[in-house]
Amino acid sequence: MRLSEQKAAGGGMKYRIAMWASAGFLVAGYWAFYAFATMPTMLFAKPEIMILVRLTCPIALLSHYPISLSWVLLANAATYALVGLIVEILRRQLRHSE
Repeated sequence: MRLSEQKAAGGGMKYRIAMWASAGFLVAGYWAFYAFATMPTMLFAKPEIMILVRLTCPIALLSHYPISLSWVLLANAATYALVGLIVEILRRQLRHSE
């Protein structure tokens, strides 16, 4: 693989990780909007909804601590970026093993 091809591949990887981080930010933003829009009933949410919230927004596991919305958005974006990094590393290793 040439140096220019390696740089292009690395740029694509950075872009995909940034997309993962953006998805994490948007997911947390959606749940914040959903909680705000359904405030009185969100306090007594169905267990199925809370399971979905905790799966897609892991920072929600710390819901008994007061965390500002900006930190929740940032933490979820970082979590998704980390997952994206792991996926991209595995993807690269699988592609090179072929």
